[in-house]
Formats: sequence, structure tokens, C-alpha cells
Amino acid sequence: MAPEDIRHKESPLPEAGRNARQDGQKGIDMKRLGVIGGLGPMATVYFLQLVTQMSLADTDQEHMEIFLHSNPQIPDRTRFILGQSQENPLPMMIEAGRGLARWGAELIAVPCVTAHYFHGKLEEGIGLPMINTPIETAKCLKEEGISRAGIMATDGTVASGLLQKALEAWGIQCVLPDREGQKKVMSLIYEDVKAGRPADLGKLQEVSGQLFGAGAEAVLLACTELSLVKRDFPLGPGFLDVLEVLARSAVVSCGRLKGEYKSLITRQQ
Repeated sequence: MAPEDIRHKESPLPEAGRNARQDGQKGIDMKRLGVIGGLGPMATVYFLQLVTQMSLADTDQEHMEIFLHSNPQIPDRTRFILGQSQENPLPMMIEAGRGLARWGAELIAVPCVTAHYFHGKLEEGIGLPMINTPIETAKCLKEEGISRAGIMATDGTVASGLLQKALEAWGIQCVLPDREGQKKVMSLIYEDVKAGRPADLGKLQEVSGQLFGAGAEAVLLACTELSLVKRDFPLGPGFLDVLEVLARSAVVSCGRLKGEYKSLITRQQ
């Protein structure tokens, strides 16, 4: 028996909980969100914080119902995509998603941009729809009138073309860092944030400055570790945090959104 089956049998969700989606929700039918987390752990915590603060709710009971499976043991997505590791993260992500589905989740969110490389196979393997963060990001940029966007992301996300394809399908040109700039992005993600060290803001400022200088009208923080940098430092205008895009999409699909989050690109203070 698979480990996920054991967990499900040991901790079944009470049927009363399964049938209470409208209690306290002012008649709104709210989908249950399932989150495959741990990719990385701190980004997952911040995603849940964003979902909560974006939700229009006057009481605890008016917040959306969320199931979380946080598993930091899921293998590194970038290393697998680049052929640097034979450890495929897909089976463990599907296992987590199936567990969430059995608990009653109706929509899946994965707060890891690189994991969207597996989007189609995840939906197929789990049997539930999954928020497509690259497409939602492209929609957000289009709504903001952005026609040229810079991308700061992992090597895996960049090499896969995930964001480039999504943005170009919506008529948005992409600007990528040069080789040295991409090394700085990876260093910021892996050597600083994922390692639990203070983020070197200078790396982000240097690379984003290069992208703005190349004509980008906005710069995507397209890795959830970069979202943590934005959380902790004022970055100035022109940045779009892809984790905020995912959180907003989750709230729109499963709850009620506060009006101030209709626009997500940072503005001049």
C-alpha cells in the first residue's frame, strides 16, 4: 500500500466537513483548494499568507477551505529538467495531489513556478484542474498593458521556456538576463534564500536593472524564492511577483478577492 493510502485511512475527513462549503460564506459556493507545498517550505508559508490577506472575509468562517501537503523531500525540479539529476519529482507531486483530492480538494495550486513544467502530467495524474501560473501571469501582464517583460527565474524555468511560451502566446515579448546575470539569479535563489541566508539585494537590483535597460516594462519575479525577497525589501516600481499571481488566482477561484489586489505590479511609492 502506498504511503498516501495509509495516511488517508488513518485521517479521514469527516463527512460533515465535506458538505459545509457554504456555511458562513453568504451563499457563495467556494471550491476547496489543495496545495502541493514544500517547494520550498518558506515560499509555501508565504503563499498561504498571501491567500489569506487577499481574501475578502469579515470572519474566520468566510475564508476559503485549504488542504496542504507540504513535502520538502520532493526532488529538485530544476536539476531534473536540466538533466543534472535522475530523481523525477513528478511521482511524488502526483502522490501529494491525489491525497489532497481524496480529502476533498477541487482545485490544485503549486507554489513553485518550475514545477509547472509538469502541469499537464500533474492534472492528468491527480485528476483535478491545476492553476496554470504561467498563463495567469501572461493574462495579468496583458491586463496591465505590458508588451515587453523581463524574466528572473531558475535555470529550469528559463530552459523549459515555460514563461516565454505563455507570454508570447499573449503577444508579450520576453527579455532574459545574460549568462552572468542568470548566474546571479540562481545564486540569489539557491545560495541565499533556499539556504536560509540573508538575500543579497544587490544581485536582484543588478539583474533587474539590466532587464529594464533592455526595454522591459515590467520584471517578473518568476521564482517563489524571489517572492520572499520582494516581501522583505522594497524593490521599487515595475515588478510582478508570480507567487502573488498564483495566490490571486486561487482566491478568485475559491473565495472572494479584495479590491486592492486587482493590480499586482508594484508602483512608484
